[in-house]
Amino acid sequence: MKTFYSILFLTFTTLSFSQSLEAQAFPKMDASPMDLAIARADRNAPPMARVIYSRPSKKGRVIFGDLVPFDKVWRTGANEATELTLYKPMLFGTHTLQPGTYTLYTIPGKEIWTVIINSDTNAWGAYSYKKEKDIARINVPARETVAPTESLSMVFRPDPDGTTLMIGWDSTYIEIPFKSL
Repeated sequence: MKTFYSILFLTFTTLSFSQSLEAQAFPKMDASPMDLAIARADRNAPPMARVIYSRPSKKGRVIFGDLVPFDKVWRTGANEATELTLYKPMLFGTHTLQPGTYTLYTIPGKEIWTVIINSDTNAWGAYSYKKEKDIARINVPARETVAPTESLSMVFRPDPDGTTLMIGWDSTYIEIPFKSL
């Protein structure tokens, strides 16, 4: 009888252990991992803005004009559309944006990009983009980088009168100014 209980205990323990191993399986790293950038006047200042985006990689591909077509709305990253949160009122072109969360879309062009602030949040890609939800648009020049950037990158540059969101990928970057009010 003691052997029966030992075998039963061993079987139960083995099954429990194998189930706990299965429960600990985590997904593999996303091919385009999510990242964020925060705008602050200095490291001790409260945030002015934050952007959350996914970072696709070049992987030897032609990016703008091919993978990302010219003159079409782009989610400005991979996976979910890029999310912009403002923590204070800011001037975007001639438009005052109130604190809140928005979607940041772009329309890449060879020389000029259109930057779009849209009120429809939690969007995957640009498939559900609705122009009527646009709050503001500005045009900014496409610039050439000194060296190619393998993965899409975003960073805020502090400015005396606000912040500038810099977006770069491959051999192209743009600067999007946000002015403090």
